[in-house]
Amino acid sequence: MSKNQESSKLGIITLLVSSSTLICCALPAVFVLLGAGATFASLVSTFPELIIISHYKIQISIFTLIVLITAGFLIKKSESLPCPVDPELRFICLKTRKKNKYIFLFSVGIFLFASIFTYILPIYL
Repeated sequence: MSKNQESSKLGIITLLVSSSTLICCALPAVFVLLGAGATFASLVSTFPELIIISHYKIQISIFTLIVLITAGFLIKKSESLPCPVDPELRFICLKTRKKNKYIFLFSVGIFLFASIFTYILPIYL
């Protein structure tokens, strides 16, 4: 497996992990904030797993934070690694790095959004 494939998988993993934080923690808060409690109740009756998952929101958030910190470190480290000399492979290498950086930043944004709605906003409401 090449470094580009590993790096690409890292971006997908961070996106999935941060999305899990959004689903477990921020989704209920957003529905209630928007006054859509009945819609959320209907959603929970369809997917009762949401209640079970939300009981572990602190553990999910900590795990997500650890994965994002690790991914950020690895993405930053990969920026200093050389790309292949072949022009086509070099282009693919640089393109993959750029794509992973955007996916990582999007994942961090999802995590921050979910964390604000889960932990900070309820303090002020």
